Amino acid sequence: MASIRSLRALDWLNFFLANVQTGFGPFIASYLTSNKWTQGEIGLALSVGTATAMLSQVPAGALIDALRNKKAAGAMAIVAIAVCALLLAASPTLLSVLAAEIFHGFASCMLTPAIAAISFALVGRHALGNRLGRNARFASIGSAVAAALMGAFGEYSSARAVFWLTAALTIPALVALSMIEHTGPVTQGGAGAGAGEPEERESISELLRDKRVLVFAACIALFHLSNAAMLNLAAGEVTTHMSDNVQLVIAACIIVPQMVVAALSPWVGRSAERWGRRPLLLFGFAALPVRALLFAGVSSPYLLVPVQAFDGISAAVFGVMLPLIAADVAGGKGHYNLCIGLFGLTAGIGATLSTLVAGFIADRFGNTVSFMGLAAAGALAVLLVWAALPETREQAQPGTPGETATPMET
Repeated sequence: MASIRSLRALDWLNFFLANVQTGFGPFIASYLTSNKWTQGEIGLALSVGTATAMLSQVPAGALIDALRNKKAAGAMAIVAIAVCALLLAASPTLLSVLAAEIFHGFASCMLTPAIAAISFALVGRHALGNRLGRNARFASIGSAVAAALMGAFGEYSSARAVFWLTAALTIPALVALSMIEHTGPVTQGGAGAGAGEPEERESISELLRDKRVLVFAACIALFHLSNAAMLNLAAGEVTTHMSDNVQLVIAACIIVPQMVVAALSPWVGRSAERWGRRPLLLFGFAALPVRALLFAGVSSPYLLVPVQAFDGISAAVFGVMLPLIAADVAGGKGHYNLCIGLFGLTAGIGATLSTLVAGFIADRFGNTVSFMGLAAAGALAVLLVWAALPETREQAQPGTPGETATPMET
């Protein structure tokens, strides 16, 4: 059983990692613009980072699976992100920025499965839903705090100061990681296995043939096809129809979902263990078409802010369910983090298609039609969950701990 100290340290690790990752969000574009970069150059740099992140999802997951010491893997990724932030702050040249984006893309892809694996190691299979809910809560709070703090640094100091701050915030993240105690061998198995009966390691081809993996990957792609472009389109609407308070409204559209995620995520984790995954997925995915239709029908830019609460609902459910379902289908088969990487890759593909398709439709037919198309993609995601996705939660057999012994070090 993990100590209270380790669990609290994991809370703070998620908080500070969200702080750090926030520094690589929209602040990069603002910083590069202040250094006389053209929009084409900025787009190239950000695209390189996005492409690296997409291509790194599966290799990074496989690497985390192969490494026994997940804490060391997480520490290396955090140090790499610190170096990237320092590189951006010290030298905003094309070569430096491209190098920072590439290394940040791979390091970020290592962090997500590493944190999931550490969480798995600390609490075991049956408490994982609760733990992932807490992870999401502290990450969302960290993102909101960091956005406000970095915005203030950028406004009252300089755009460069954001990246010095980002590098500095990796220090408390590393301290929090170091406070997580080694738990020894951890059980990763399915809920129904008997104690001391390790499950046979599954081949990657068997994992890719698993109906649950394939259907949920398709659901993820549709989710992001519907979700990724919504806020960008809404921000364009705000900018077009408002002359004052534009940045405040856009900031509120970002902060409101984070508040909802912080409030809702622990409940999602507990409910997923109590009711199963499918009811929660239907609840979270149903928020997508509702949000898109409201965006299409809302006339006042100020009303976009409360509509963004639906983004918090879907984000809370998705953020908890992705690593939880990966544990259901691959946790005892030696490919938990690889499975997270596969799901991350499909998310990236869906998000990329979303921005391309939504932008194309908006340019030719208007934002309202584009929102309707995003709503249709969201409705398809809900339909696919309802019609084709099996329940992945396994019931523990009476008299067994429900855990099998697959060693994993933290």
